[in-house]
Amino acid sequence: MFNSLYVDLNSFFASVEQQLNSALRGQPIGVLPVMAETTCCIAASIQAKQFGIRTGTPVWEARKRCRQIRFVQARPSVYVKMHHQIAAAVERCYPVSAVLSIDEMALDLTGRHTLENHAVKLAQQIRQAIYEQAGEVMHCSIGIAPNRFLAKTASNFKKPNGLELIHPQDLPHILHKLELTDLNGINHGMEKRLNRVGIHTVEQLCAAPIEKLRLAWGGVEGERYYARLRGEVLPPLSTHRSTVSHSHVLPPEMRNDESALAVLYRLLHKAAMRLRHYGYIAGSLALHVRYQNGVRFAEQTRFAPHADTLKFNRVLASLWKQRPTEGDHPMKIGVVLSDITEQSCISLDLFEHDHQGENLSLAVDEINMRFGPNTVHFGSAHRGIGAAPMRIAFNHIPELGVENDG
Repeated sequence: MFNSLYVDLNSFFASVEQQLNSALRGQPIGVLPVMAETTCCIAASIQAKQFGIRTGTPVWEARKRCRQIRFVQARPSVYVKMHHQIAAAVERCYPVSAVLSIDEMALDLTGRHTLENHAVKLAQQIRQAIYEQAGEVMHCSIGIAPNRFLAKTASNFKKPNGLELIHPQDLPHILHKLELTDLNGINHGMEKRLNRVGIHTVEQLCAAPIEKLRLAWGGVEGERYYARLRGEVLPPLSTHRSTVSHSHVLPPEMRNDESALAVLYRLLHKAAMRLRHYGYIAGSLALHVRYQNGVRFAEQTRFAPHADTLKFNRVLASLWKQRPTEGDHPMKIGVVLSDITEQSCISLDLFEHDHQGENLSLAVDEINMRFGPNTVHFGSAHRGIGAAPMRIAFNHIPELGVENDG
């Protein structure tokens, strides 16, 4: 029985660029966060991947691997709109159970769709619907398996444009050909932990007793992984957002203290708006700076939880003063709001009478949501407006009304 179908859009950012610009079709292209020689690819087209160019490949290395590569600057709002078009196309075929990232979604199969012929037919319908809705360049790989974990694994078996099934009777030996890090949830750090308990291959992982996996994962997640490998369908664990953050690689012309601080304020204001949109307040703010020479600066402070942009500004200014005053040019900057709690779960401080800043922040949010991004903004971020465009994290799809920069 097949309980899950997994859709993985191939080279999504690059494919969107090729779909919208016919001159880029069939070409090796790299998508960059900013058009600078010092940055790296955040995505590569199917053709670029044939040269070994991947996410994280520096521009200089990509040029070395492929002389004819073309670079384009990322357009996050365009990718978000395409994501929603594709999600709507899939929904017309079958309900989407979970959107895992901007280019991945899972369908929990029921009834006749748990049978192989119906599941395969559904996969073909989904692929055709995506072509019709989004365009002929928007390929996807689809995996079908007894659970979501294995369906994702199957979707990686054949790229691009593959359709693979993992049958219950093929478990676990069908997984033995994989490397440990090919499996979702096993990064290089987890691989080292598995090595320490004597697990070096997927075959050894599948044969390991549940107690050993519990030891490797340090708890119940080891038991859940044991069950996933055997095709069991597990209820999802409840999750709670722990941070709201934004970071940005500065373009060369803005790698100076004045510009970096203005962009930091812009990042902070975006994070604060998201925080309020989610109905949260934060009790901690962290600042991160990486300089061109590789030196890193990080500082954090805690305070009574709130969602007031003006108060966040004062905290950021204090943290910024603690940075090294002599050093190289700032290259990558970021802010993190943490110690997050739902606003409704916290009573207002009886001794805190100044809530005007939070009301002002909410008013600014409302104006920008209604009339467009940056209609009103705090002066501290003025020089940074437009310098920190929307970014798409692996597990976060931006809401255009909240996070778009215009």
